[in-house]
Amino acid sequence: MSIKPPSLFQLQHDLVVSRRQALKVGGAGMLGLNMPGLLEATEKTTVMKPRAKRVIFLFQWGGPSPIDMFDMKPNAPDDIRSPYRPIQSSLPGLHVCEHLPKMAKVMDKITLIRSVHHKMKHHNSAGYYALSGHEPPSDDQRLRDLPELYPAYGSVVDKLAPSRGSIPTFVSYPHTLRDGSITPGQHASFLGKAYDPLFFKEDPNSEQFKLPQLSVPADLDSDRLTRRRDLQKFIDNQSRLLDDNEIIRGFDQYYDKALNMLTSSKVRKAFDLSQEKDGVREKYGRTTYGQSVLLARRLAESGVKFTTVYFSNSIGGRAIGSGGWDTHGFDGSRMYKIVDKYHFPVTEQTLPTLLLELEERGLLDETLVVWMGEFGRTPRINKNESRDHWPHCYTVLMAGGGVKGGYIYGASDRYTMAPDEDPVKPEDLAATIYYLLGISPDTEIHDKDNRPLPIAGRPILDIMV
Repeated sequence: MSIKPPSLFQLQHDLVVSRRQALKVGGAGMLGLNMPGLLEATEKTTVMKPRAKRVIFLFQWGGPSPIDMFDMKPNAPDDIRSPYRPIQSSLPGLHVCEHLPKMAKVMDKITLIRSVHHKMKHHNSAGYYALSGHEPPSDDQRLRDLPELYPAYGSVVDKLAPSRGSIPTFVSYPHTLRDGSITPGQHASFLGKAYDPLFFKEDPNSEQFKLPQLSVPADLDSDRLTRRRDLQKFIDNQSRLLDDNEIIRGFDQYYDKALNMLTSSKVRKAFDLSQEKDGVREKYGRTTYGQSVLLARRLAESGVKFTTVYFSNSIGGRAIGSGGWDTHGFDGSRMYKIVDKYHFPVTEQTLPTLLLELEERGLLDETLVVWMGEFGRTPRINKNESRDHWPHCYTVLMAGGGVKGGYIYGASDRYTMAPDEDPVKPEDLAATIYYLLGISPDTEIHDKDNRPLPIAGRPILDIMV
């Protein structure tokens, strides 16, 4: 592997932001440091200029196969080479799967990172790693959601660089991920419930879609809402509707957020998909995931800083039309008889449409879109004509928000067994997301025992414009 000289961005990072100078926050916030004070502390120690104002994080639960999509190896042996034909994309020299012709047309807007790797082979442990940017204590399918494990990206952003006003900083939907036990990394963990996402399970594809959290009874006026007791009584009376909503439990800060959201026409408007024309909704696809991605665009426009959309609530299954990317195969039926009929068409409708709409609306340059799963699939096709878990080398897509368009970073070896150039770990992806948002990856947060912990690894500076 050739050694590259440090880039201008790397020199800037090393000179301006050091671990000794990094912002140390977390413990004071847990003890009640108010938000203006937190913002003031951030501004005094962080001189990085954000390239992205917001992030749309599209999490592909189950693990897509890079060799069948964006890192095809047409010269590989039959038991490794994808049965799909590669087609030329808008980026000269880059070929993608024949079932992704719309994606092929937008690859000049995307950075492909082809050398992501780690060692977690189980969904829960790999999922936690992907959702938090921190290696789990063990590679275990039974990894449980424990308070000492790291928070989700959006919760860290909410802690360090929150949105102002009534708009929530972090929104996630429409599933709770689990593989047996609930997958860690979906909420604020030791940062405290005040930094949990605004989370909901309502289906954006439903004609009756609305958030019960944002529905105010007609006989409850704004004057009553401003009184904390009445607000608390109102929330308690709606406990049946809000029982699964983690953001309301245990912290007074939530009531302030809830009050702002309940009285904000801007928030209610952002969640109102009925304002979109039928043609736009059809472009994204009338599926739960398609309408979820459309909603993510609306939330980005409204000022939500971090939106996480989960592709599915399950890792996979036999049915066409549901389930994640876990494509081991069942009697030769899964990968090459289901993925190309469901996962590929849904991806074709959503991701290119999102990127083109963001560009048309002048939002792509300041909106970072991340498309990734928790790992990839084995290079070798198994006996069920499918592929198994493979965390040792896989591909992540990024677009907009300060990253280059039409750029490939890193490389896999000839069979996608391992990185061949510029290996990247999930903590480096986390650092890149934070860096683009103007948050130093050297920043530390504090756990429940007040120990300082780094939020990320090293940003991939070469992919940035």
